Order: sequence, then structure tokens, then C-alpha cells
Amino acid sequence: MQVRWKKLITKTLIWLLAELLLNLIGLDDLADYSEFLFERDVIILKA
Repeated sequence: MQVRWKKLITKTLIWLLAELLLNLIGLDDLADYSEFLFERDVIILKA
């Protein structure tokens, strides 16, 4: 498997900058919640 380094580094830097910006303005929890909502492999346990 060939790693596309330029694309990987670009996506990582964008993610890191978004995390820092959202954390500075206090919306990081909101971003984490949206990631949880859109996660495809979530296991739901019913009590």
C-alpha cells in the first residue's frame, strides 16, 4: 500500500488547526459530539 504523504500531512494539519481553533473558542465539545453522532460503527446497548 502506497502512502500519499502530502495528502496525509495536509489532512492532519487541517484537523489539528480545527481542533485548536474550536478548543480556543470553546466549541471542541460540540465537535466531539458531532463526531460521535456521525460515527458509523457505534454499538448501542439497551439496558
